[in-house]
Amino acid sequence: MPPLRRSVFLVPKMDCPAEESLVRTALDGADGVRSLEFDLPGRSLTVWHAGEAGAVLPLLDPLRLGARLEKSEEVEETVIAGSARDEAEARTLWTVLAINGAMFVVEGVAGWIGESTGVLADGLDMLADALVYALALYAVGRGPALKRRAARLCGGLQAGLALAALAEVLRRAAFGSEPFAPLMIGVSALALAANVTSLWLVARHREGGVHMKATYICTSNDVLANLGVIVAAALVAWTGSPVPDLVIGTAIAALVLRGAFRILRL
Repeated sequence: MPPLRRSVFLVPKMDCPAEESLVRTALDGADGVRSLEFDLPGRSLTVWHAGEAGAVLPLLDPLRLGARLEKSEEVEETVIAGSARDEAEARTLWTVLAINGAMFVVEGVAGWIGESTGVLADGLDMLADALVYALALYAVGRGPALKRRAARLCGGLQAGLALAALAEVLRRAAFGSEPFAPLMIGVSALALAANVTSLWLVARHREGGVHMKATYICTSNDVLANLGVIVAAALVAWTGSPVPDLVIGTAIAALVLRGAFRILRL
């Protein structure tokens, strides 16, 4: 049996999921190819395969993405591809877990002080995501069945926190609130930057398994929620009414609940 090799290809025109899908279609199931790892921001592809790297390049050439071999080395164990992928997933998940945990504290405190249901709902969404990332981190390197169970638990947690956010919206609608628009905008802009960073990190691994698909769904929803809070804050400042804040708080909770159902169907 030919030795296992780890080959890194630079693919200059591979900068979005569409090109990644083309490469996967070309290489998945090809003779000798064991595992693939994509780095879209770096426009590179790592292939674990049996035999020479020269056998892989002809599979990429018809895609016209400018692929070229950067380096190739022999590796001893077939598990190295899975281990490298698992390590990359774990590093990403630790990073986004820290980001979301910190933002939950920031938005929770700011939402309570600023009497904003939108910011509070987004803070609860951050907590839900942190729990999702923690469960996904536990599932890294484990079997498909456990990854599915982790994804379903993630969905359940998201649903529970979405209902808690809805309950807070109803409480503030009943007893009144005076959301402070400048605080809403400032905190939401910070949260938006955090979530865009998280989405960029997670997007590279969204095809790694259901546990990673779940993290991608959660994070993409967060970006939409942050934009909604910023719009609501502008409307609160313009109208002097808390209604836009209550509406966006409800919308964020509904968005999280929808994401939970998507995860549960994975």
